[in-house]
Amino acid sequence: MVVKHALLVAVVSLCSGMTAFCQLTEKGDTTQPVLIRVTRPAAPAPIPDSVFGSFLEPIGKSTYGGLWADVVENPSFEEGLWSVGNVEELVRERPGLRRASSLGLPLPWEPLTDQGARYLPVVGDAANSTDSLLLMSLPGKETGIRQQVYLPVKRELTYLASVYLKHVSGPAEVTFSIRGRNKADQVLASAKISTRGADWAKYSATLTLPPGAVVPLEPADFVIATDNDARVLVDQASLMPRDNLDGLDPDEVAMARDLHSPLIRYGGNFTSAYNWHDGVGPRDKRVSKVNISWGIPEYNTFGTDEFLHFCRLIQAEPQVAVNLGTGSPQEAADWVRYVNQHWPNPSGSHPGGLLWELGNELWGTFQEGYPSQERVAAKTLATAQAIHKVDPHARLIATGADEDHFKEWNAVQLANPVGTFDYLSTHFVVRDQILLRDAPPDFLPAALLALPIGLEKQLDAIHDQIQSTPQRDHVKTAFTEWLLISGDTGSPNYDNMGGALFTAGFLNSVIRKSDIVPVSDMTGIMEFGGIWKKKGVVYGTPAYWVLREYASAKPTELLSVSSNSPSYSIHNGPRRLPEIDDVPYLDVVATTADKGKKLVLLCVNRHLTRGLSANFDLSSLGQLGTEATIDLLHAQDLHAANTPERPTAVQPSRSSEALGSTFHHTFPAASVTVVQIPLK
Repeated sequence: MVVKHALLVAVVSLCSGMTAFCQLTEKGDTTQPVLIRVTRPAAPAPIPDSVFGSFLEPIGKSTYGGLWADVVENPSFEEGLWSVGNVEELVRERPGLRRASSLGLPLPWEPLTDQGARYLPVVGDAANSTDSLLLMSLPGKETGIRQQVYLPVKRELTYLASVYLKHVSGPAEVTFSIRGRNKADQVLASAKISTRGADWAKYSATLTLPPGAVVPLEPADFVIATDNDARVLVDQASLMPRDNLDGLDPDEVAMARDLHSPLIRYGGNFTSAYNWHDGVGPRDKRVSKVNISWGIPEYNTFGTDEFLHFCRLIQAEPQVAVNLGTGSPQEAADWVRYVNQHWPNPSGSHPGGLLWELGNELWGTFQEGYPSQERVAAKTLATAQAIHKVDPHARLIATGADEDHFKEWNAVQLANPVGTFDYLSTHFVVRDQILLRDAPPDFLPAALLALPIGLEKQLDAIHDQIQSTPQRDHVKTAFTEWLLISGDTGSPNYDNMGGALFTAGFLNSVIRKSDIVPVSDMTGIMEFGGIWKKKGVVYGTPAYWVLREYASAKPTELLSVSSNSPSYSIHNGPRRLPEIDDVPYLDVVATTADKGKKLVLLCVNRHLTRGLSANFDLSSLGQLGTEATIDLLHAQDLHAANTPERPTAVQPSRSSEALGSTFHHTFPAASVTVVQIPLK
């Protein structure tokens, strides 16, 4: 229960039979227009576009099954690429894999038809990695393997199939085909090839589906088969849409390019066990391994060259995290040298000068080979020195700790010599755990949406610590991961409208703090708050649309904003930041853009049930144009989300409003609005 007075309110609600106090206090009157005045600051306050960075990590299906266009999983027929938990999940989703495994087939391959033991895993005779698979057909019958695939048939009907084969005995013919899911007799497209000789060789074919043969969201089977008592070893299979961009999914690339994110971080937990050498050289010869951090395969077909290619296609700069867990300083320096050779400086003045991150969350015991607080400074220094030998212009981000436990760890890092690094990282991947027991339904979302305001104060504290050391004015903060994860389907989460509100609030906060936090990477550009691919359909989360709207507006200089917005304070809120005061319901950031010719207003209404009106005083900015362009992101509730079936359910709508001598606007409840006004 919330008790309100018109102009100044203090609210205290009792929860769960007086077992806990529900601490949500409000100030201000939500029924009256908010008065907002925008002025130019005394000194220019530039906004670096690097605050709109994003983050790519091989996790889930962000790369394989996502950005990487190949629809085949486990192409080299390896055993042991998934953790036990992930195997259990695969089998739950596809129960037929249990029988397939009992026949000797590696996950997630299945028999074309159940003919019993006609498959033999072979170790030590392979075209790629260590394993291959022997197919043994019956006289007069077809024996094959298949894998469930989702094809982007709305965009492309032609697919490029390839596989490495080694003929063992019998007829030399092998058939590639696409068939109806679980329908061995429904051949939709096929091609027959003949093997040559007794050595491993790559064979390719083109498969073209008739229009309508496979409909969007419907799975099919990719099949490799032989017949008439033939025996053949199979390895390194692939099925690519013909329109792939040197291996990349064109839909995901297009959405990433439209995001206008200028900086893409390549890092995460996988960094601490990753050897970059595994991901370079001929793709067909790269060895499949386990991504130990997430218990999923790392096929290494998406490596350094592919990441740089992706960055070029979307016009972003790479920001790579090097391995300080199991790697060495020399390994990191060699990676820097390799990237610099393949990423020429656009200015032509010198190669290099990119952002490099020295490890990832090294304070965590979940990191492979974590150095411990006692060793991290020395390891950071040794790696920085090795990198600076090959690239004196490299800009380095040392691993800092999160906002709620940074002091001791950061103090150790800051004891390094001045010039060792240019930034200290911080992350905030937060879950919906609150201290208050039996909270009313609206308390949790309000508390989670308050987090960016609480983070602003913590960022000041991190900066104050830096300024108290010899690193003063030499080191800033890089916010290289941030994400909200909720287990409550009605609460803000990275993939729903509530997550979009969190994202907009976070971006507003980091823009306000961009003088001390000039780098920010949203988690992630693929999956989480970014671009998803499910059932062959590519779409963005509501948070993706927020980052896209903000980055596309290209704000360049921060303006001063004074506001009397009603606000609220949270007590006993999120476990990691339980006390957050003075959270504005209407959060407005004002900037200029287009060389000062445009005013941009970035507006978040955190109020869950009430639209808020605002009167803007823009008189100090000079003459305005005659029309405002307004992009609104709004949904029916916080858990509204985009799905493969409804990929555009939540996305911005554009309108315009005529401008007079003043600007007045009403912001819907729980909404994000970007207003652009010409300045004359």
